[in-house]
Amino acid sequence: MRAPTNPFKKALKQGKTVFGCWLGLGNPVSTELMGTAGFDWLVIDGEHGPNDLRSIYAQLQVLEASDSHAVVRVPVGETYLIKQVLDAGAQTVLVPMVETADQARQLVRDVTYPPHGDRGVGYAVARAGLFSKRTDYGTTADAEICLLVQVENLRGLANLDEVLAVEGVDGVFIGPADLAADMGHMGDAMHVDVQAAIMDAITRIKAAGKAPGILSTVDEMTDNALKAGAQFVAVGADVLLLSQHARALSAKWKSPTT
Repeated sequence: MRAPTNPFKKALKQGKTVFGCWLGLGNPVSTELMGTAGFDWLVIDGEHGPNDLRSIYAQLQVLEASDSHAVVRVPVGETYLIKQVLDAGAQTVLVPMVETADQARQLVRDVTYPPHGDRGVGYAVARAGLFSKRTDYGTTADAEICLLVQVENLRGLANLDEVLAVEGVDGVFIGPADLAADMGHMGDAMHVDVQAAIMDAITRIKAAGKAPGILSTVDEMTDNALKAGAQFVAVGADVLLLSQHARALSAKWKSPTT
């Protein structure tokens, strides 16, 4: 039995646009609920969400029954962390703060088995290999792993062309919030200079034959990113959906004198 086909990677290779949502609550129940919403992909956030390996593992399990593909964002691009989430069953990994081609090349090695990479061979006892049931996992897994790198500061943008030239990087995600902060516009990702940098980056990523991605909760930015060529587009976050709707509901019914 071989590694399962990665539908997210397949869609990106076919030039399709897929829509997703961020999961920051760190809870398998809310993740299971989000898996019924119809998104093409969902990001289990290990960088800013209260997640560890066990909570990521549990969310991968509940999304197994969902049509939404699980993307795991690791907190940092460390080999051991990537090894752990891949063995837990993740097939698509999103790595924050990638600034150089050297970083990107190491990340490609991190998601690839020897002799071409550094991923540890332990699939016989791991969920990824169905605990020895997927006997051909080791020889078929590399082709189904999707590596997404985040370029989200000025140094990363300056080195974008070199990052794009790294074989094995499937997609490049532009992080609006961090980029805005690094450009001196903290909290204002819609600033004209930030937007110009984002759209230029998306255009360059697409032209290089990689899949561009973004998280946007503002329709104007989402529309412009799609026009520029963005393929994997996150349009919300579970934390924001819950908090905003909860506050709106409270404000609707709560008496001003209460």
